[in-house]
Amino acid sequence: MTRNGRFKGRSICLVNSLTVDEQRYLYRKAREFKTELAGGGSADRFRIADLDYSAYLIFLENSTRTRESFRNAAKFHRVRTNMFDSATSSFAKNESITDTIKMLIGYAPESCFVIRSKLEGVCTWLDHHLGPWAVENGHERPVFFNAGDGRHEHPTQEFLDEFSFLEHLHWKDDVIHLALIGDLLHGRTVHSKAEGLKVFRNVTVDLVSPPELAMPPFYVDAMKRNGFEVRFFHSLDEYLDSGTAAKLWYFTRLQLERMGESNLEKAPLFKKALTFRKDMLSRVSEDTRFYHPLPRDRQVPLIPGFLDNTPLNAWDSQSVNGYYTRVVEMAMSAGVLGHDFDGQGREKPGEEESFVMEAPIVKKSGKQEYKVGIKPVDSGLVIDHIASGMPLEAIWDRIDKIRRILGLNLRSSHGVYHSNRGPDVFKGIISIPDVLSFGEKNLKKLGAVSPSCTLNLIKDHQVVKKYRLGMPPRIYNFEELSCKNENCISHPKNQESIDTSFERKPDVQGRDRFICSWCEREHDYSEIWTI
Repeated sequence: MTRNGRFKGRSICLVNSLTVDEQRYLYRKAREFKTELAGGGSADRFRIADLDYSAYLIFLENSTRTRESFRNAAKFHRVRTNMFDSATSSFAKNESITDTIKMLIGYAPESCFVIRSKLEGVCTWLDHHLGPWAVENGHERPVFFNAGDGRHEHPTQEFLDEFSFLEHLHWKDDVIHLALIGDLLHGRTVHSKAEGLKVFRNVTVDLVSPPELAMPPFYVDAMKRNGFEVRFFHSLDEYLDSGTAAKLWYFTRLQLERMGESNLEKAPLFKKALTFRKDMLSRVSEDTRFYHPLPRDRQVPLIPGFLDNTPLNAWDSQSVNGYYTRVVEMAMSAGVLGHDFDGQGREKPGEEESFVMEAPIVKKSGKQEYKVGIKPVDSGLVIDHIASGMPLEAIWDRIDKIRRILGLNLRSSHGVYHSNRGPDVFKGIISIPDVLSFGEKNLKKLGAVSPSCTLNLIKDHQVVKKYRLGMPPRIYNFEELSCKNENCISHPKNQESIDTSFERKPDVQGRDRFICSWCEREHDYSEIWTI
């Protein structure tokens, strides 16, 4: 079989690694695969069946279901399978994960890597960095499957969850009403629902958790952007009292190992608020189903054992579905499937939008008013309209940040002046004499540090070029940047030597937010800088 399907070389690092149409294709093929096996078929049309293909299972955190379902999926595919032992590997010698994977890529003509790690953004970084590196060095582009990274995402779990919901709903994708119950703060499987539920056309999500374990605002905003109706409840009792409970409930365990001391002390209260009790049985409809990514904590089970043999139990069949969906995911990324896909695929990245605009010059007679001290600038650069209209303290802070980040440790002047917008409106100005060039990198830095300012090039007392700077769509490759998520693979404490990168995206109120390109942690503008 020729392995050149549309998805060959595609990594699954995030739920959004596949478009909605591509996810629906995955579910159709997983349904076909499951049906064929149930009917006694060989399902050979789904197999990779290539001993030159290597599957590396790298689990840096404990796992049973994800690891074993992927291991059995690789066994079905009849490919070389390598269970990577991190305890006896070069990780114990402080080798970076980038160097380790680079080495393994060289050992196989074609390979995929299933990685679970506490570091967030691992697969996104590896796909971004080592994908092009492999091609440039004569290797097939490696495939990366995110098997769970910290409390960020677990896309292959999300796909098996959505497959399970669709199966229960007889493959109808028009409406879903789902309750997410438990530790919504730390649970990466519920975070993934913010994007995964887009396969349904009308979505209502009920978030049931104490305030201390509430869904992070970033994911709530994503749900609202995606058109979901989102409702909030603090306990199961409050939820059932509402009289509008969903028929699909998705529990996630209390992740005590990720909680701080203050929340650990409240664990008994959390358990009481979120555990299903026998007296609640009469308050749920007969067609209600409970799901859980598992494992259940035997000491603090939110779904107690008395429910195991009731019709509410959908978590057992949900767990089994991990095998079917992961077989298909591997087949898609190896190019076995995808020849018959006719939906909407991923858009090719476009050119980065310009944030530097040349502005018209208003000719004035005589010398310009820009000054260094009391001396007019004859030739040089003037950065004008710095933080215009902001409070005086903020303008001075912005001036200081520009000077330090751009390294303007040279003869120059700066100050806060009245703006022509009114007597109570102020702006900052930095004047730099005898400097007549400003490279592209410094333009990006200046736009990132002080959007809406202008840069004026002055020769012979006249402004000969004027640029108005906006905020770049992506801020990266600056030493002064840092993701504030200590679990991000780019955070300095993790010593992976990875460049920090932020994407600018508006929130639901239209305010600019800065999203780490690797772990997707949301930042305010002021938070992304180290100085």
